Amino acid sequence: MNEPPSRQQALTILRRMDLHPDSMAFAEQLFERYLADPESVPPTWADYFGALERDPGPTPRRRMTDQDCIEIRDLQLERVQVRVLQYINSHRFLGHFAARLDPLGRVDPEPPPELTRAYHKLDDVDPDQAFDPGSLHGPNPARLEEIESILKDTYCAFIGAEFMHLVSTAEKRWLQQRLESARGHFGFDHATREAILERLTAAEGLERYLHNRYVGQKRFSLEGAESLIPLLNALVQRGGARGLKEIVVGMAHRGRLNVQVNIFGKSPRELADEFEGRHSRNRGTGDVKYHLGYSASIQTQGGPLHLALAFNPSHLEIVSPVVEGSVRARQVRLRDRSGEKVMPVVIHGDASFAGQGVVMETLNMSQTRGFSTKGTVHIVVNNQIGFTTSTLKDSRSTHYATDVAKMVSAPILHVNGDDPESVVFVTQVALDYRMRFGKDVVIDLVCYRRQGHNEADEPSATQPMMYRIIRGLPTTRQRYAAQLVADGVLDEEAVERMQERYRDSLDAGESVVPGLLPRDVINGHDRTDWGAFINQSWDQDVPTGVPRGELGNLLERLNNLPEAFSVHPRVRRILEARRAMATGEQSLDWGTAETLAYATLIRDGYRIRLSGQDSGRGTFFHRHAVLHNQETGEACVPLRRLDPENPRFLVIDSLLSEEAVLAFEYGYATAFPNALVLWEAQFGDFANGAQVVIDQFISSGEQKWDRLCGLVLLLPHGYEGQGPEHSSARPERFLQLCAQENMQVCVPTTPAQIFHLLRRQMLRPYRKPLVVMTPKSLLRHKLAVSDLDELAKGRFESVIDDIDAPEPAAVRRVMLTAGRLYYDLLSEKREKGRDDTAILRLEQCYPFPEAEITRLLGRYDQATEFVWVQDEPENQGYLGFVQPRLNALLEVRGQALHAVARPPAAAPAVGYPEVHKAQQEELIRRGFGPITARDTPRPTL
Repeated sequence: MNEPPSRQQALTILRRMDLHPDSMAFAEQLFERYLADPESVPPTWADYFGALERDPGPTPRRRMTDQDCIEIRDLQLERVQVRVLQYINSHRFLGHFAARLDPLGRVDPEPPPELTRAYHKLDDVDPDQAFDPGSLHGPNPARLEEIESILKDTYCAFIGAEFMHLVSTAEKRWLQQRLESARGHFGFDHATREAILERLTAAEGLERYLHNRYVGQKRFSLEGAESLIPLLNALVQRGGARGLKEIVVGMAHRGRLNVQVNIFGKSPRELADEFEGRHSRNRGTGDVKYHLGYSASIQTQGGPLHLALAFNPSHLEIVSPVVEGSVRARQVRLRDRSGEKVMPVVIHGDASFAGQGVVMETLNMSQTRGFSTKGTVHIVVNNQIGFTTSTLKDSRSTHYATDVAKMVSAPILHVNGDDPESVVFVTQVALDYRMRFGKDVVIDLVCYRRQGHNEADEPSATQPMMYRIIRGLPTTRQRYAAQLVADGVLDEEAVERMQERYRDSLDAGESVVPGLLPRDVINGHDRTDWGAFINQSWDQDVPTGVPRGELGNLLERLNNLPEAFSVHPRVRRILEARRAMATGEQSLDWGTAETLAYATLIRDGYRIRLSGQDSGRGTFFHRHAVLHNQETGEACVPLRRLDPENPRFLVIDSLLSEEAVLAFEYGYATAFPNALVLWEAQFGDFANGAQVVIDQFISSGEQKWDRLCGLVLLLPHGYEGQGPEHSSARPERFLQLCAQENMQVCVPTTPAQIFHLLRRQMLRPYRKPLVVMTPKSLLRHKLAVSDLDELAKGRFESVIDDIDAPEPAAVRRVMLTAGRLYYDLLSEKREKGRDDTAILRLEQCYPFPEAEITRLLGRYDQATEFVWVQDEPENQGYLGFVQPRLNALLEVRGQALHAVARPPAAAPAVGYPEVHKAQQEELIRRGFGPITARDTPRPTL
């Protein structure tokens, strides 16, 4: 046989072949195989192609044999089969674009061309021809009409499923099977359908009741999204049957009152009291009714299920990470490592889900080790409008509000809110997915807002076309009731009786939730007991010292690493120094004292959780709570080795987030009173990125909602020439928020002080947020050290007297300061021999230690000058807070406080080292120099 022709020659030969058109595709495929291997084609065809090569002239038409016809037919079927599979896959990818999701019907969805037969060249397929549908759930083989029916019913009806972006094939196959086996026909029995209508009746009935009784009052009604109630009911009942013991819910104000009454069982009488301005709260300022939380227990097939609705401010999505933190704490308490007992549910608005960055931050935490809650069910109440902003044009750049969830490979189930059976079905699928795979899942409940943003709004002023449609639209309950009547499930009288029963229950003030359990069941199931911490005083004295022998023993145990564990040379030097500290040969530094505080609290039975972007090592290379084997990369956490069977210490190098992580830790701390929960900013000013959490939860949660919390914020603060962004933790902002003993703001300056401060936070029966201005340069300052005796015998001192103990009668100037600057002032005092000056350190700014300061000032009864000196500019730092309080104490002596600070500035600090150094020298000089008019107090501008 001759050598096969070149490809160019082959193309020339093909052009000259006089084959029948029906045979051309078949011949082309054979010819390609012949070019690769002449022996791979039948001999008759090999001879034919060889003849073409030998005689490139005109070639007679080749007669097709019966076998050729069979092979051609098989080839054609194979190609059609491939197109059929592509047609199926197109629906899985793109079917949601053709689904009938909008209850308003404003846009008739045009199917993408990929969803048409024509696109896949399937128009002329024999209707009787059967195909292998691959993984499509249904008959096999199946005719194209049967395949198309399954696809349209599954993916292009009232459910639009997005899941083909998932990485896991197993998850995609599972979702395909659940969706395609139903085909949009869910097989609900009469009792289930009647129960769905009953919950829709409740949802609509409450809104009508409130609308008529409290005309014009804001309630942020659920009208237009009533399917949320049967959705949540299905979630609760199916979750209980699956073994869940607790569900923590977070949501903004839209529909919140409806959820409280119709899901949580809040008494209509209690809600009426809130509308009428009555309440039974004994403490705090309270909050508007649609921000309040609630808790209850519901009987399910699987037993009692505890529900907790998180308190929420108006900052819509900020509650999301708070819920996640609360759930994580509850899972830890219940030893629920797989998330089978406690689950988070977060209800979002469409505009806020797409628009607020904390959503992305929270999603990003969902699969991380330190923050995972083994999956959240997200429910987007998609009103298709954001206040007055059109979601189609202005509120986002993505097609769907839910597209951000694709970043974590979360399946997204869009559903028409006016088809409640589809809503309940996708809820079942979502819950089962979460329970099986331990990952987030999103239900996009596409609905509308029948009223305005609130009930005093006139929405048609800004959305006239949308509200023209809404005004003439029957409610979801009306639609579904008519459907059940048409199907013979109920008659008109039964529907009317259902409405009357609900109204009667409201009028009687009775709970309208089936299966609501008594309050003692709630109290017995909810293990978050804050009773011991209510009405406690901040100034109660508790011993925080630990015997010196125990401290040394703990420190030695922490330094005992696994055999052959190779640490970094710099870390080795730190560990060697700690061994010397354990025996008293060397003074304790900050990192060692802090570690001992954790170790002693673990010994006392407390759990400790510390998170931040560099918390394991410490931003300033001081903590080393996590050690890394330089040979294997293996990590060792010495504090967890103190009790290997029950490790109670967790340190997390968090994702690069402040807002979501701090909110998570707040939620965790509110659900775990006997855990020391700490968040550390990489630099103190990074707390700026979490200001919403500080303003709306940490500083005010107790006053608004009676929510106690012992969260600790560690904020590195100190002026060391590192520029505006790495100098100040903005203490003035925290102090401005201080009132009614809502939190503690402390500035410890010695290792012993941080040791006692952290222990005091847990040992006192007092749980308030603790904001700590932690040091940077003081971590290794030669004067900022303590010995073991100070940890063994001392306690946290809110004010520290002059450590050089000057003769009180000789003191003429009392200098007060806070933080790092103290050591500069101390060095200058010693260098200049200023025995006429006493330096007092304010270590706790709030609650303001008035009694202790009064006592210390009384020692220096001959002093005539009182000067506050601070690193921070005059309009920042501590001055604005301490000046009026110190002046009130000095007034009885006929004295006033003078101030030395950097000049008022818009930025926290300068960025040039030379300027910083000059400012620092000027501060020290003025602190010890004569009082001038510049230092005289002046009114705050």
